[in-house]
Amino acid sequence: MTTHATGSTRTGDEIAPRLAAALAPILGGGLPVRLRAWDGSEAGPGDAPVVELRSPDAVRRLLWQPGELGAAQAYVTGELDVPHDDGWDLDSALTHAFSVARERGLSGTRPSLAATVRALRAVSGIGALGRPPAAPASQARIRGRLHSRLRDRRSISHHYDLSNEFYSLILEPNMAYSCGYHSSPDQPLEEAQSAKLSLVCRKLGLEPGMRLLDVGCGWGSLSLHAAEHFGAKVTGVTISAEQKRFIDARIAERGLADRVEIRLQDYRDVPEREAFDTVSSIEMGEHVGQGNYPTYAEVLRRSVRPGGRVLVQQMSRTGRWPGGGPFIESFIAPDMHMRPVGETVALLEGSGLEVRDVHAMREHYVHTVSGWLQRFELNVDRLTELVGEEVVRVWRLYLVGGAMAFRDGRMGVDQILLVRPDGEHALPWVRDW
Repeated sequence: MTTHATGSTRTGDEIAPRLAAALAPILGGGLPVRLRAWDGSEAGPGDAPVVELRSPDAVRRLLWQPGELGAAQAYVTGELDVPHDDGWDLDSALTHAFSVARERGLSGTRPSLAATVRALRAVSGIGALGRPPAAPASQARIRGRLHSRLRDRRSISHHYDLSNEFYSLILEPNMAYSCGYHSSPDQPLEEAQSAKLSLVCRKLGLEPGMRLLDVGCGWGSLSLHAAEHFGAKVTGVTISAEQKRFIDARIAERGLADRVEIRLQDYRDVPEREAFDTVSSIEMGEHVGQGNYPTYAEVLRRSVRPGGRVLVQQMSRTGRWPGGGPFIESFIAPDMHMRPVGETVALLEGSGLEVRDVHAMREHYVHTVSGWLQRFELNVDRLTELVGEEVVRVWRLYLVGGAMAFRDGRMGVDQILLVRPDGEHALPWVRDW
């Protein structure tokens, strides 16, 4: 390991080497990155990605919140940065750091008390000790009983009500905020999303005049597509007022008022029984919570007619963070709950629905998120005007980390096709999807 230092006359006073020495017992070896401290000093391999600590508050956050959450807080506030340098960027730097952590067996481990004490002594003279810094303004502060209707509205509002313009600058014109269906890595995002919407409609067997219930309809990408291209009569439900306003405007623009109705309604309050020919729910089941999932599955079952089809597209995850990890749970999607796909299938079967197909699409999400990230960076100046630098940094970390999670297999996404078995389902013997 080589050590570089600038901006200080005495090596013993340079902050980066002191931090490197303090971290060595915790990291199980030398720094995996080139650390650049706020005094200009550097330590770590010269060919590694640069991590800049721009303030003692970055270290203070990591002391109070070791691991992912403290690092994320420091990053979104700008106290810590990963600059584009020597071919490294945020994606490759995080990939490198995770690889080193796996090699050293650091994942999920906490430093020993002795290592922590040594680290505290090492940083005691650099202004990094003291009370914990305030949580970033962008961090969610959701109160109330878990998955009560009020808390769910607050959680959804935190993520989805940034503004319709904000999302329009990241998503493609369909405003589909879910995994697309990519024929190749180079397929334009709009085409991949249209292909996904048509795939869902074909799996549901939609024909003109059929009634579709779209549970968690987002900005109406599927509701509008099903009405325009398959002639369906659609009822969509959302608890985001911003989303409803957006879809209602598009319904008026496209003359679809006789075919699409959007309700500001909790899924638990859908009153119809056996009234719909088909039911869809695209990446909404992650938000209902583990305890409420049987209720959610029962709403899907009771809403569709006997023999009707139900399609659920949902993300999956294994491991100790069903909400996606401390960063996602704190900044992006409070109260989200994911599980292995087999457990979701069992819960849906437990409601009385029959599973007919499970279509894994994990690799497709890598390309979808990459497309969102490209649009994000192209429009970053306007996005910053809309929501400020801190939220922009939250979203850059979210998109980069999301693409990595699907690429590396830490998360998946699947389309699960089901039927209500107490009637003729009319599924084709040979699938064309």
